Amino acid sequence: MHSIPITLLRNDAPAAAPAGPLARVGLAMRRHQRAIMGVQWVVVACYFGLLIYPVFMPLPPEDAHIYDNLRLFAQFLFWGVWWPFVMLGTMLLGRFWCGVFCPEGSLTELASRHGLGRPIPRWIRWSGWPFVAFVCTTVYGQLVSVYEYPQAALLVLGGSSLASVTVGLVYGRGSRVWCRYLCPANGVFRLLAKIAPVHFRVNEALWKQDKRRLTAVNCAPLIDIGHMKSASACHACGRCSGEHAAVELALRSPAREILGTSRREVRTEEAVTLIFGVIGVATAAFVWSSSARFVQIKTTLADWLIERDWLALLQDNAPWWLLTHYPAAHDVFTWLDGLCILGFILGGGGALGLAVWAGVWLAARVLQDPSLSWQRLSLALVPMAGVGVFLGLSMLTLSHLKAEGMTLAWVPAVRGVLLSLGAGFSAYLTLRLSLVRFSWRSVAGLLIALLPLALMLWIWLDVLFGP
Repeated sequence: MHSIPITLLRNDAPAAAPAGPLARVGLAMRRHQRAIMGVQWVVVACYFGLLIYPVFMPLPPEDAHIYDNLRLFAQFLFWGVWWPFVMLGTMLLGRFWCGVFCPEGSLTELASRHGLGRPIPRWIRWSGWPFVAFVCTTVYGQLVSVYEYPQAALLVLGGSSLASVTVGLVYGRGSRVWCRYLCPANGVFRLLAKIAPVHFRVNEALWKQDKRRLTAVNCAPLIDIGHMKSASACHACGRCSGEHAAVELALRSPAREILGTSRREVRTEEAVTLIFGVIGVATAAFVWSSSARFVQIKTTLADWLIERDWLALLQDNAPWWLLTHYPAAHDVFTWLDGLCILGFILGGGGALGLAVWAGVWLAARVLQDPSLSWQRLSLALVPMAGVGVFLGLSMLTLSHLKAEGMTLAWVPAVRGVLLSLGAGFSAYLTLRLSLVRFSWRSVAGLLIALLPLALMLWIWLDVLFGP
């Protein structure tokens, strides 16, 4: 076990004159950390109130609405507003949610200030946790119908919050070890922040010029700020803004980070999280409940079991914390339901991920560019993957709005625009990465690299606009 070096900052460090409105916003965030902390604790209070209280409420009557039933309101706020728009916000503003609003980040940092302060062990620093945590949470959430029932939401979200506090109490000192390594959403946020046009920019040369001693104020997500080149891990909290006159909130091209990332800087684990997690498993999780193929598979298996008088898998006696079991709402999963959901999400998501991986791997082999690996080429799919996650989560938003009787004639046009933006941006990144110099080999590699994007686009067109 060992400790990770912590960037040391000064609360009284003089900042350079801001170069523009965004830089001034960054400096204001640094000056008003107490106000940001107040916002964080308001979010924590609302979070736990909306997470716990609805558990003790009865099922809403048929004529209940979001505006007059707290249970429906909490469900809409968590899954119809919070998650989809946090994902969209991360693509636009970086990880501001993590640094300014996230309740788990606030809780784990507070716990870490008063905890044991133990060094971070190697098992926590394992680079595969973002993928494993995301997949396990996604699959389990579908099995217990986390979007529909407050008990399941308390189990999944509350369990994650409890784990974040536990990790904070044991490891680190005033830091966010949970957020950096174990948070189930960390892998997704790291990927989506790469295309955010707003980020905290670090001038490494200016940083190195200032040799003054610093008093210790931890960078909560444990970043070596002087060498920070990516927005992936930065929580955009503003605490380091203006430090050494080298850090400022600034605009950048959304393509800059992905195009500027070298081959050796792209980790395989990050590419796997993108391809098999965000693209594969997440897409399968969004579509299984409306998939005619899923119903066909389950029906065929049920008939096969009945013919052989093997009825154990058709029982619906699983506990609610393992499989959805709410008889009062006429919503009960059999063991076969659970196995089919598990198989569809992992099998279907794995198959989609494998097809996408095969396309980028083959394209990289054909291109034979020493600066381009399949891992780096896969990052071109981040915009399309991010749009897919937002569209998948926003299906819950639209379901709630439809139940309220709202007219949603504008939805297909907005979906079409979002798909066009995501696919177009990914196609542009693929073109820039593949076609460094014109040759027949590079053209062939480009065409192959576009196939995974075309597959993703076709799937979402079928899901959103199909029969």
